[in-house]
Amino acid sequence: MRYHPLQELAKLAAGLAAADFFWFLWFSQSHLRTANFFGASVDQSIVWPAMLFDIAAFLILVHYGWHVGKLPQMRERNYILVAGAIFTVVAAAHIWRIFTGADIVIMGWVVPVWLSWFGVAIATYLAYTSFHFLSRMGGKRR
Repeated sequence: MRYHPLQELAKLAAGLAAADFFWFLWFSQSHLRTANFFGASVDQSIVWPAMLFDIAAFLILVHYGWHVGKLPQMRERNYILVAGAIFTVVAAAHIWRIFTGADIVIMGWVVPVWLSWFGVAIATYLAYTSFHFLSRMGGKRR
């Protein structure tokens, strides 16, 4: 059996994700309104999304740390296609934010709408580049 430090780190991180999940579970059952942790304020509205994220992170880390099952390898074309799709969704979200004026608050800082113009430019360029590389690959198998 070979020793892989990243797998051991994934096992440790899986334990931390499980502990975080159980803390959020306790917090959701307690009647506390908010909790402050290193300057970040946690309230009841963030509990369920954080618990879902912890479950997803735990499953991914357990899979990597203990090699539970084998996933088929993706081809390079599929990676580029998925990346292009994600960048397209991010660009669309920024465009939606520009036209609706929706607020984004990150730890008390209200992100200005003009910053989304940079997000549109960068995400659109990355999506275009991904799809351009995909079209240049043609039918090559990689």
